[in-house]
Amino acid sequence: MQNKITKLFNIQYPIVQGGMIWVSGWKLASAVSNAGGLGLIGAGSMYPEVLREHIQKCKKATDKPFGVNVPMLYPDIEKIMDIIVEEGVKIVFTSAGNPKTWTSFLKEKGITVVHVVSSVKFALKAEEAGVDAVVCEGFEAGGHNGREETTTFTLIPMVKEQVKIPVIAAGGIGSGRGMLAAMVLGADGVQIGSRFAATIESSAHDNFKKTIVDVKEGDTHLTLKELAPVRLVKNKFYQEIQALYQQGPTVEQLKELLGRARAKRGMFEGNLDDGELEIGQIAGLIHEIKPAKEVLEAIVTEYEQVKKEQLF
Repeated sequence: MQNKITKLFNIQYPIVQGGMIWVSGWKLASAVSNAGGLGLIGAGSMYPEVLREHIQKCKKATDKPFGVNVPMLYPDIEKIMDIIVEEGVKIVFTSAGNPKTWTSFLKEKGITVVHVVSSVKFALKAEEAGVDAVVCEGFEAGGHNGREETTTFTLIPMVKEQVKIPVIAAGGIGSGRGMLAAMVLGADGVQIGSRFAATIESSAHDNFKKTIVDVKEGDTHLTLKELAPVRLVKNKFYQEIQALYQQGPTVEQLKELLGRARAKRGMFEGNLDDGELEIGQIAGLIHEIKPAKEVLEAIVTEYEQVKKEQLF
């Protein structure tokens, strides 16, 4: 299954595991990389030295390529970038910020840089900044999301029409069929988050993993757009946000309700009532918690099978 993305990252399949906060530690990243995809460590929920530890453990657990996802709105960004360089990480996915800020710094160190975007405008800006590829994420995705609410199916062909660099589709993809659909629309690869959140190796709490399996269509909603849009499971905390919205809250009031470490409480510590539970709409198609290797193999098998059946 060789193409632009497999060549860019030197991997077997054009499948990237999303670097999700509180979910994507070294165990998940190394398992996906060992299975032929590209595993990503999610730096967004890690202190710099914790990230260093995860990178070092990942290097011991796999001799295959892996990367780090860095949301640029987080503090300690300089320390995080220095650690990435010091530890010899060769692939970095940046998100939630201006790609111009760090792309040239990373590229000068021989690092492959990919930026996550939610619109054609930002895809063009990322290309102009010199990134090697873009992840185009539709609003079906979990976690932090674009304000545009553009779906993956419309975003991919629109971005593909405008940019020359490889395009990785993300948002609402969790199966071989979804992967094939994205590729037919022009994607060169796919990034899958939610499906890998519900794996044995995911660092998410078991309570959260079970919640992902239980989520049905309509059980998640994109909210908190005044801060940073985030797709949440409709739990008690989500209902509190909605109640506050009825009062026409200020940004400060929303920040106060969100407080600190809300995502950690939900996804990592397993508090299903008061925690922030971030997951994509595709959770409605996730029915069991399996090893990451089995998930990746099932996606590839279904992709190849459906591709033959459809005679593409």
